[in-house]
Amino acid sequence: MSTFMSAFAYLVERFADLLQPLFHASATAAAIVLFTALVRLLVHPLSRAAARGQRARAALQPQIAQLRKKHGKDPEKLQKALMELHAAEKVPPLSGCLPSLLQMPAFFLLYHLFSSSTIGGGANALLGHTLSAAPLDDRWADALGDGGLFGPAGLVYLALFAVVAAVATFNYRRTKRMTAAAPVVGDGEQVPGLASVTKLMPFMSFFTLFTVAVVPLAAALYVVTSTTWSAVERAVLYRDMPGAAPATAALV
Repeated sequence: MSTFMSAFAYLVERFADLLQPLFHASATAAAIVLFTALVRLLVHPLSRAAARGQRARAALQPQIAQLRKKHGKDPEKLQKALMELHAAEKVPPLSGCLPSLLQMPAFFLLYHLFSSSTIGGGANALLGHTLSAAPLDDRWADALGDGGLFGPAGLVYLALFAVVAAVATFNYRRTKRMTAAAPVVGDGEQVPGLASVTKLMPFMSFFTLFTVAVVPLAAALYVVTSTTWSAVERAVLYRDMPGAAPATAALV
C-alpha cells in the first residue's frame, strides 16, 4: 500500500509540474481536477452503457405493468418474474450504479493522500500545496478557524459550495421532471423495494455539500469536479428520455 501511495503521489506531482506554468501556486489543485477528468473519461463508456440500460428499462414498463397485474398479490413471484424479465431482455436492473462504484477508489486515494503526514516513509510534500489561500489538506472547519467564513480560505469553500448548490439544484429539477414523466405502473412503484429510493433521488446531490465540508480540500475538489461532470454527462446522455429538457437549455 505504501508503494502504491508513493506512486500515486508521484503522479499527482508530475501533473502539477506540467500545470505549474499556467496555475502557479494552485498547480496541484489543477492537477487534481485533471486527474478527476481522466478518471471520468475512463468510466465514460460505462456511463454510456448505463444510459442504454436506462432506456431499455423504460421500454420494459408495459411488460412490468402486466407482471404487476398478474402477480400483484404475491411479492415473491413478482420479484422473480421481474428478475427473469430483466435477464431475458439482457437489461441489468442496477447497471447505473457501476460508474459511481468504480470512482470510489480514486476518491479514497485522494482522501488518504491528503490525510497522511508521511508517504512511503518520508514527509508528504503535497500537504504544503494550496488552492488560492486554502491548504489542500485542510477541511472547512480549519478554514472557519483561520479567518472565518469570509476569510481567504473560507471564500474558497464558499465558491465550492456555490458550485455544488448550483449543480444539485440542476440535478434536482431534472430528476423531478424525469420522475414525473416516467411511466407509472401498478400502484406507482416501478420496481419493488425502490419506491423510497426514488423519492430520495432528487435530493441526493445536496448531500454532496456535507461531503465537501468534512473531507480534505483535495478530496472535495475531486467530488465537486466529478459531480459537475456527472450533471453535464447525464444531461447529454439522457437528453432523449421522457421529461429531460434539452441539455443546452437546461444548463443555461
